[in-house]
Amino acid sequence: MDALGPGRFFWNFPSGGGGGGGRRSRRPKPNSSSSSSGPTGGQHRSPLSEFPLKQAAIASSLALTGDTLAQIRDRLVKLQRARHDGDKEDDTSVLWSDHDWLRSLRMASYGFLLYGPGSYAWYQFLDRCMPKQTFTNLSLKVLLNQIVLGPCVIAVIFAWNNMWLGKLSELPNKYQKDALPTLLYGLRFWVPVSILNFWVVPISARVAFMSTGSIFWNFYLSSTLSK
Repeated sequence: MDALGPGRFFWNFPSGGGGGGGRRSRRPKPNSSSSSSGPTGGQHRSPLSEFPLKQAAIASSLALTGDTLAQIRDRLVKLQRARHDGDKEDDTSVLWSDHDWLRSLRMASYGFLLYGPGSYAWYQFLDRCMPKQTFTNLSLKVLLNQIVLGPCVIAVIFAWNNMWLGKLSELPNKYQKDALPTLLYGLRFWVPVSILNFWVVPISARVAFMSTGSIFWNFYLSSTLSK
């Protein structure tokens, strides 16, 4: 696939196709104007031009949406408890007060800088290694998604969250306490979602599809991170 060109960032790993050896033959050297503007002038292209901006923006917005819904859920629980205790507060003010914008920024930046580009490169890599839509390839993709991508996502988002909070020293305890339950909880949801993702959804929409699915379990994840 041509979406991943040569570069220095992890979404720019070199393509696996092409002939062996390092020297190209029977191809004239392009002049300076064509090398800077043509599609083959890879040596003059900025790595940032290969950044999957669309996928990153979608992942960021959906992560923000999931976190916002999770915070509203928490405030609804708080409102129900207040009603049970006889406290009469305005529902609207409770729902939209005390929103943790820094927490929302943590989730949004994680989606834009890490999950969006990382998962896009991961799906590209899987499709390059297993391009045919066979049952064996599908099963391998789902399996690899759960045993490689899933633990990586949980490890990275826990580290990202603790780094923002200035609690990196507490990260090992956080992994011990919450990483495995979060992973097991996610497996029950992500296995069927991954099957649909690899079998039905085109590669250009897979980050959006998986990010949309993350909204439905981000209630659990956001609560786990805020403990």
